[in-house]
Amino acid sequence: QVRLVESGGGLVQDGDSLRLSCAASGLTFGFSSYAMGWFRQAPGKEREFVAAVSWTGVSTNYADFVEGRFTISRDNAKNTVYLQMHRLQPEDTAVYYCAADQDQSIAARQSDYDYWGQGTQGSVSS
Repeated sequence: QVRLVESGGGLVQDGDSLRLSCAASGLTFGFSSYAMGWFRQAPGKEREFVAAVSWTGVSTNYADFVEGRFTISRDNAKNTVYLQMHRLQPEDTAVYYCAADQDQSIAARQSDYDYWGQGTQGSVSS
């Protein structure tokens, strides 16, 4: 059974930082065979792409709104992908989801991803 479990969300103030983690288990071909992505869904909005990282961790892809504030990384020995977020703004308030892509793409299309976590809430107060 595949499980992606996000953690690290919480309530912070404008300009603060958060580090999200996503621990994976049960992936058929092993964690290091999957590209990993982060998406988010703000209240009343559709879920959108945030960032993705290749199975090696070398290649990354970011949404334009990230503007250098977020960094995606992974530790294949720990089966974990991270999203370090700095200079958070109230507009970053959302439920953050991680996802795994067995085709190893780092695309922004949600349909490319095969497995999803349940999400973790990140809230930024002004």
